[in-house]
Amino acid sequence: MTVTERRLRARAVLEGKACLHPASVHDPLSARIAEELGFELGMFAGSTASLAILGAPDHILITLTEFADQARRITRAGSLPVLVDADHGYGNALNVQRTVEELEVAGIAGMSIEDTELPRPYGAPKPRLIPIEEGVGKMRAAAAARVDKSLCIFARTGAMNTTSKDDCLARIRAYNDTGTDGIFLTGVTTRDELDAAAEAVRLPLILGTLSPEIADRDYLASRGVRVALQGHAPSQAAAQAIHATLKALREGTSPSALTGLPEKGAMARWTREAPYSQTMKDFLG
Repeated sequence: MTVTERRLRARAVLEGKACLHPASVHDPLSARIAEELGFELGMFAGSTASLAILGAPDHILITLTEFADQARRITRAGSLPVLVDADHGYGNALNVQRTVEELEVAGIAGMSIEDTELPRPYGAPKPRLIPIEEGVGKMRAAAAARVDKSLCIFARTGAMNTTSKDDCLARIRAYNDTGTDGIFLTGVTTRDELDAAAEAVRLPLILGTLSPEIADRDYLASRGVRVALQGHAPSQAAAQAIHATLKALREGTSPSALTGLPEKGAMARWTREAPYSQTMKDFLG
């Protein structure tokens, strides 16, 4: 499957009527597992990237090069269309265009650019947003930078819980006409907030956070939400599994007595042992 075909699959989700939950992926193996389980989309977030690459919290310590390299490793591992969280585009509108260029050639299906002022400036007690005008410029720059027009670009804002509902609505109305393909919202927790956002824009919605009040998929779909994230538990579960296994070995458990390991044959599937073996047979004699 070509990169463009994957991007068209992502666009089909945006143009559909259902709300899907993407798989949170952080490396090639997690992406292959998600694809095997039938997920329609993968999501590679900035927080999981920081964890997987740096073992660090989500404080915008990661660089564009590191992020794009990991995205490339993930996309080349299979056919899963992968959306990525490109944070603030690693700078101003010029940096946003460079970000789009790097991530497009990395093979992603879609990406979000947010209007948070990142990294957090000195003396700021809480997250701050850039002016709407600057946000509009960054979104327009992102849309203009892509070569493959099937690449999805989302305008992201956390204004709903950072500034105010009115500010959030003003921002997404402005971003609605920048050439982006969807509006990515974080911090929406009530039906009143989501209803207002859905009425304010004509683009598909992507939600980065889900509260119990809005978590019903039929309701989300009725409000134009096409993708709703469910957090990034897989990478956390992987860390816990590593801890548990190493702890057991450290405390004297025999390798043969370990629990929680993959079933027989799973690692061979996930690492694609059979195709590699066939290649060795075909070309190494």
